[in-house]
Amino acid sequence: MRTFVNCLRLVAVIAVAAAVLGQWLESARTPDYLSWNFFGYFTIQSNIAVGVALALTLVAAARRKRTDVLVSGFRGAATVYIATTGVVYNTLLVGVGVANSVPWSNDLLHRWVPLYAVLDWLLFSDRARLLLRHVWWFLLYPAVWLVVVLVRGATDGWVPYPFLAPAQGYGVVALYCCGVAVFIALTGILVVGMSRLRLVRV
Repeated sequence: MRTFVNCLRLVAVIAVAAAVLGQWLESARTPDYLSWNFFGYFTIQSNIAVGVALALTLVAAARRKRTDVLVSGFRGAATVYIATTGVVYNTLLVGVGVANSVPWSNDLLHRWVPLYAVLDWLLFSDRARLLLRHVWWFLLYPAVWLVVVLVRGATDGWVPYPFLAPAQGYGVVALYCCGVAVFIALTGILVVGMSRLRLVRV
């Protein structure tokens, strides 16, 4: 079972790398491409986080060690972020056209990687038990990301997603931000709860 799970995770890591690289190669061809804009998307960052978290888990498995609280906490946070990416995209952004989007990469980054990451966390037992206080750590990174995005939106006008655009009014933006923050907190609580489960032992 452990070999099978490790193979699944290796495929997921390769899929993340291929999807990010595929979209980056396409985006880099556009005249207005800026690397800090491309990597400023929460989608890209959360997928990279999942790829790194799964890679660290694979390294621990290769050393025949159980992942410690630090690695499990990072993987739990990555699971929260990628779940947020999947839900936000498929509820608020699925009908929004994105220029130079690569269809297969888009599907991997917004649908299949989020689905796999959540199932991986839920099903497989090789993770430390997390505590409710870890949810506060899960909220820290999105909060910093949001501050940076809002500052950029107010200065150079760039925002990664339409619902964060200052043009619709900061009251509306604040409502969206609060909604996403509540979702992240609730998802974090679920992720912590899932860390206590041992459905499939690996």
